[in-house]
Amino acid sequence: MKVRDIMTNHVSAVNTNATIDEIAKKMKELNVGSIPICDNQNHVVGIVTDRDIVVRGIVDGLQASDNVESIMSKELIYVSPEQHAHEAARLMAQNQIRRLPVIENGELVGLVSIGDLAVRNIYVDDAGKALSDISLPSRPMM
Repeated sequence: MKVRDIMTNHVSAVNTNATIDEIAKKMKELNVGSIPICDNQNHVVGIVTDRDIVVRGIVDGLQASDNVESIMSKELIYVSPEQHAHEAARLMAQNQIRRLPVIENGELVGLVSIGDLAVRNIYVDDAGKALSDISLPSRPMM
């Protein structure tokens, strides 16, 4: 099964000139934990998670009116819609991330999450392995 078969097709993104407040409100409105950040040509240039808002925004003393670029992850890990779902699970596990933008011809066409893998019976093992690897501490616990 390819990523195209399991991804979420209708993904909302925000422009790079959005504020932290705008993206937080959009997350609440859509009931999602991440939103891709796109430039004016719909090319994904980053992603913001609810955790980014807390760890990079609030903890670092940023204001709700600050630009989203100050908290977004810029080193984007992504997949194409034609890649196999197993590859998406491997990338999630390897990079300890729960969501991957799906990019085709440089443009955002969807999002695939650990949940998208988990609800497919044939990928339960992949999702479990990925979630286990994602959940490993990236540094020793104190």
